[in-house]
Amino acid sequence: MDLRKAILVLDDDRSVLGAVERLLKVRGFNVETFSTVDSFIERANLREAACLVLDINLNGVCGIELKRKLTDMGISPPVIFITGRDEDVTRRAALSAGCVAYLSKPFSSRDLVDAIEAASQRAQ
Repeated sequence: MDLRKAILVLDDDRSVLGAVERLLKVRGFNVETFSTVDSFIERANLREAACLVLDINLNGVCGIELKRKLTDMGISPPVIFITGRDEDVTRRAALSAGCVAYLSKPFSSRDLVDAIEAASQRAQ
């Protein structure tokens, strides 16, 4: 994975954002975090992202629908979905939307890093 390209993380839980940011920076990744969909859309360099880590439940916005909208706009970096509410229907929807990985909170550091490495293989 090109470590200069950013891993973009969108989650409305600031504690999750902080933990993911610290983990990825320690591992040498360039990471940018966003706590709202608006800030993500307005400020993120989506076309240059190495991959996206998207929460599924974002204060009334569905991360899966956001991924579909980005794909419709021609923006399609690999996506890792994270969720605090793991349900079969949600998992199926995430997988059908084309995610690289689907992680339930709390997830292990290793699972997230493995998913990002899988995303890098997909992006090449």
